[in-house]
Amino acid sequence: MKLLSGCRTTGCRTTGCRTTGCRTNCTTPTATRSPGPLYLRVLIYSPLLSMIFFQVVSAQPKTDAFLEKLLKKYPERFEKILADPARYDVQVLYTRIDRNKKNEPSFTTYRYNLNPERYFYPASTVKLPAVLVAMEKLNKLRVPGLDKYTPMLTGAARPEQTETLTDTTAENGLPSVAHYARKILLVSDNDAFNRLYEFIGQENFNETMRAKGYTNTRIAHRLQLPMSTENNRYTNPVKFLKEGEVLYEQPLAHSGKSYTASEPILRGKGYMQGERPVNEPFDFREKNFFALEDQHEVLKALMFPQSVEPQRRFDLSDEDYEFMYRYMSQLPMETSYPEHYAEDYHDSYCKFLLFGASKRRAPRHIRSFNKVGDAYGYLLDNAYIVDFERGVEFMLSAVIYCNENGIFNDDKYEYESVGFPFMADLGKTIFEYEVQRKRRERPDLSRFEVEYDK
Repeated sequence: MKLLSGCRTTGCRTTGCRTTGCRTNCTTPTATRSPGPLYLRVLIYSPLLSMIFFQVVSAQPKTDAFLEKLLKKYPERFEKILADPARYDVQVLYTRIDRNKKNEPSFTTYRYNLNPERYFYPASTVKLPAVLVAMEKLNKLRVPGLDKYTPMLTGAARPEQTETLTDTTAENGLPSVAHYARKILLVSDNDAFNRLYEFIGQENFNETMRAKGYTNTRIAHRLQLPMSTENNRYTNPVKFLKEGEVLYEQPLAHSGKSYTASEPILRGKGYMQGERPVNEPFDFREKNFFALEDQHEVLKALMFPQSVEPQRRFDLSDEDYEFMYRYMSQLPMETSYPEHYAEDYHDSYCKFLLFGASKRRAPRHIRSFNKVGDAYGYLLDNAYIVDFERGVEFMLSAVIYCNENGIFNDDKYEYESVGFPFMADLGKTIFEYEVQRKRRERPDLSRFEVEYDK
């Protein structure tokens, strides 16, 4: 059923309102007093309008008073954003973590302007589940001798595909799931994501996420490659070799399902197509989607697997978890391979929350286990932040839109003036609150104290 083509209800800013992804049960509301005759006629004679009403209500952004009040305490940091959150498409999720005497965590989550149905471009944040699903796929294959360190060679079976047989940035000169994961977690490498996407397969990627309950996630394409929607449904042949022996091989695959939106998702007022300006909204229907709440829950499943339902976890070994914690929190200068990371990237590169765009040396006792993203003017970070000295831990996820002129692909985004300062201030505000907050028990964070490359 198609709904309103341009919803104008207060708080609902969806350009193309649609039922896809809307799971509201449309039922007659409980009234505290008898409704008037007209209202009764609407409910009795127009169930369609009743359904539309409740689906619009479901799209209202959700804000918890505690978090809003905390942000409003700092007008010098947030006044501009809080005055018009719709303009900046800002969404925030903050999870407070408390431990009991057994060090078991409990979670209290606060939201600001959260709307799971509101589209934003997730950029590189889709790379974190790609790493997790790729590792899970390897583990489930249960092939003797096959693991994330096994050399992985990618072939090409269609004209638009490319092969990868070597990787000069790896210690042994060969690509692998582990080395791709390092490059993703350390500096958000796009090619590394594309190779994992090809190993996983588009349909398997999406259906794995949906089976785990991450239903506001849609992975439809590779990153930074000019491929059509149909070509992105095809994924390259891949094989894993060890000492010349093929341990596992998979052929070219094609997704039997489409993972594009069923209706237009229009944003902005124009875009650049090469050098030519196009004066109409940009359509994101064929782009990836990864709702902030899904991002937050994926991170929780990774950092606290025993605290989520078994079906929402990823099938990882203890060594996989240690690997993830190491490279999610490791800084470029602490990295052995790729060797050039230590020289080319500053400490806070890909650490937006708390650090923003700062190039100063980051304190080593504070670590962010996170995944960031920035593209089309959207800036994101999804982080579990700890201070090992003070015994502080919390989860924080946020997205903000930094595209004042509403034009996409013109490289004129306000990351430096709006996005990075917001991320730094948001992280600082929550961190300061956490430092002064009284806890019944000091957390034992030794699980996350990992050894870095150097």
